[in-house]
Amino acid sequence: MPESVERQENSTPPRGFDSTHFSRFAAGYDFPFDDFQRLGIEAVQSGRSVLVAAPTGSGKTIVGEFAAYLALHTNRKTFYTTPIKALSNQKYADLVARHGADNVGLLTGDSSINGEAPIVVMTTEVLRNMIYAGSRTLGKLGFVVMDEVHYLADRFRGAVWEEVIVMLAPSVQLISLSATVSNAEEFGDWLREVRGDTEVIVEEHRPVPLWQQMMVGPSLMDLFVDDGKEKLRVNPHLLQRIEQLDGERRGQRHGRREDAGAPRGRRGRPRGSNPRGPVRGGRPSRGPSRPQVIDALDHDGLLPAITFIFSRAGCEGAVSQLLAWGTKLIPDKEGVRVRRLVEERISGLPEEDLVVLGYYDFVEGLSRGFAAHHAGMLPTFREIVEELFTDGTIKAVFATETLALGINMPARTVVLERLVKYNGETHADITPAEYTQLTGRAGRRGIDYEGHAVVLWAPTVDPHEVAGLASTRTYPLRSSFVPTSNMAVNLVDKLGRWRAGQVLEQSFAQFQADRSVVGSARAIHRNEEALEGYAEAMRCHLGDFAEYAALRRELTDLEKTAAKQRSASRRAATAVSLEQLEPGDIIEVPEGRRAGYAVVIPSGRSKRGNTDSVPTIVNADGQLRRLTETDVPDVVEAVNRIPVPHNFQSRSPRSRRDLAASMRNRLREQPPPSPAERRAAREESDESSAAEVEQLRRRLKAHPCDDCPYREQHARWAERWWKLRRETDGLQRQVDRRTHSVARTFNRICDLLAELGYLDQDGATVTDQGRVLQRIYTEKDLLAAECLQHDVWRTLDAPSLAAVVCALVYEARRSDGTGEEPRVPGEQTRDALAEMTRITHGLQDAQRRLGLNPMAEIDPGMTWMMHRWASGGRLETVLRDSEMSAGDFVRRCKQVVDLLDQVADAAPHEGVRRTARSAIDKVMRGVVAADRLD
Repeated sequence: MPESVERQENSTPPRGFDSTHFSRFAAGYDFPFDDFQRLGIEAVQSGRSVLVAAPTGSGKTIVGEFAAYLALHTNRKTFYTTPIKALSNQKYADLVARHGADNVGLLTGDSSINGEAPIVVMTTEVLRNMIYAGSRTLGKLGFVVMDEVHYLADRFRGAVWEEVIVMLAPSVQLISLSATVSNAEEFGDWLREVRGDTEVIVEEHRPVPLWQQMMVGPSLMDLFVDDGKEKLRVNPHLLQRIEQLDGERRGQRHGRREDAGAPRGRRGRPRGSNPRGPVRGGRPSRGPSRPQVIDALDHDGLLPAITFIFSRAGCEGAVSQLLAWGTKLIPDKEGVRVRRLVEERISGLPEEDLVVLGYYDFVEGLSRGFAAHHAGMLPTFREIVEELFTDGTIKAVFATETLALGINMPARTVVLERLVKYNGETHADITPAEYTQLTGRAGRRGIDYEGHAVVLWAPTVDPHEVAGLASTRTYPLRSSFVPTSNMAVNLVDKLGRWRAGQVLEQSFAQFQADRSVVGSARAIHRNEEALEGYAEAMRCHLGDFAEYAALRRELTDLEKTAAKQRSASRRAATAVSLEQLEPGDIIEVPEGRRAGYAVVIPSGRSKRGNTDSVPTIVNADGQLRRLTETDVPDVVEAVNRIPVPHNFQSRSPRSRRDLAASMRNRLREQPPPSPAERRAAREESDESSAAEVEQLRRRLKAHPCDDCPYREQHARWAERWWKLRRETDGLQRQVDRRTHSVARTFNRICDLLAELGYLDQDGATVTDQGRVLQRIYTEKDLLAAECLQHDVWRTLDAPSLAAVVCALVYEARRSDGTGEEPRVPGEQTRDALAEMTRITHGLQDAQRRLGLNPMAEIDPGMTWMMHRWASGGRLETVLRDSEMSAGDFVRRCKQVVDLLDQVADAAPHEGVRRTARSAIDKVMRGVVAADRLD
């Protein structure tokens, strides 16, 4: 970790510091600034860019707010950028309160307020789009504040931060605000390269000390003790208490076995047991319930608290549990005030939708002082929770980890129920960086003397594991930058292809890649010197021993391969060939009831959780089969390949028929060799291999070095040379892959865009078709542009257009395992989705051919709901039979509206533009229109 800023004993400004603006700015705050804040302010005032990396809640935004103040008083502009709209709204309100509404503007995807003000808050994507468009709003821009700049590590949206940093005019000062990262100096070095003089300020000190604790049963115990010898040591009393509880738990299990015949209730629980879990002072089982945890924190004066649960259902369930328990954390009079405030705030929501929105439990919980907070809630509901919690009105919030990003909601205590969360693919342990980000909410500056981070003990939680998370201080910031099609056409248009490639070479991703090969380059240099020594040691007076050694190695490899082939039985070889088949392989089953061509699809999972080695196939008739060794008498080889959609549903007859049709089309385009031809080729290969072995033996015998008396000594040195050469070549390939990797990807994208007509044949000039792509900012930008180019959406009505556009932005959070084909409204929509799928597969093939990562498949899982909504359906009807929450639905509607707005701007045909604008009106109604925050 880089050195933190040395904290000064007095409040004297740094030497050479001009205090004129500083003193006026500081007068607006009711607390003295810390040294790192003063150093950041000095850097901004002296004309330098600055990177401030500091813990959550330490007040690093003061440096960004000074830039806003300075712009206001020096006739310049400040753009204050944030990663999410909710944070933009929050920051806008803060700056309006400080500088007045006339001096502050807001630009997000669905809000435009006073955009020409001297201080404008915006999402980072808005600034990126303004830079590419050459917006006149950029005039007089003096400062850009990038709040939460560590967000550039986000794999979905992080590239936008690097685009902005690289493309900003050199005259603009950049104020980057980051959570504490261990490679802040590396990030600062990159900023100096691309932005010029940049001050790096790293602050590790928390303004409010944080106590690490565990709740064991109803008891709160310190995680660490300081015995004067070791700075941090796991509390031995904590370990003793856990050991005692483990013993009692084992005794309880033994007792339950003895009472196995006791009568049980409807849910299998012994009659008379407490369904709410253990009570305080009772026998320990799985630990305290959620209401008991809140009761214990309230008793110890540790509220307000945020409990991170990592599950939306868990957050809602916690509120239900507290309601059932009768928990009340605020007085009745305060609860009445909260209820009235909430009623005022939601007055614009249709009353008929309140039930499906979960409003009544929501307001009841708030009136008692607690609430849930997660991305599946209606954004207005989340905003209400944030406001009430921040002003201290409500005392307990149950949240997913999304709350830890940017939103200013500090608490006295943070509780972690578990140390495992679902990352979108699997359940994984949280990282030290995530632990620090979550617990960083604990301790309110100016209110609390100390913050508390509490982990609930369970039999699966090891205190030493918690201690490792709490004490680790290595959180590197890694770039997620990857060029996109939209980025490519915009850069080529603005800079030209050659210059654009040079600019991308300045990305943090390439900077880190270049630094990562320094060690490899040094190793290559050392190895090359050693190789020269080995070559000298194997030098032979009779001839070229390196040539002789190469013949020996080639002969050895051939003989080993032949021996393996002979030793393996044909049946074993067949089994191996079956195991090596991959999804998308087209094979031919030569005989039996499975005879014919078939395509391999992803298999299920065995009971042990491993991928099943028996391949699953779909034959030419679209039938699903399992292929075993009894079905194929010989080695199975793929005769061709086709892509299998990532959301392929094997239980869906239509999905299977579509895949079978794709296979038949591929076989017509590229006919495979016949079985006789393949068998003859294998036999010819075997004969050729034997002849090659014999020929090598003759050449080896005839070589002059074969008669050297020191032959085996030379051979040992040659073997060392060969092994080191292979290692060195591997290192060189790593260096080659990483060096200029971003520019190579960019050039491949340009080549693809030239093939498709978005750039000219040389890939150096944007075509009229490319102008369409320039206006589309979405993950599947190229697919959307292709749909417009090929008139896929031209005949659709407004609800159908909204439905198919939804397939571009929607992605299921996880598979529901039903295997059912998504419902599609009407033939026109179905045909459009089929054509979009065909275009997707064509783009995927082209991307693979050029060495690019293929785009994801479209997901039609929400098209039915979107069509119903755009056709005027009620929210309750739209969400019926769906697991999607109302908040998620509203969020997806906003994303669809954003993309429809781009389509209305970019479409080459007026009819599509009109339909897109009509679709926006039909989607932006009811609860979607009433809720402006996202």
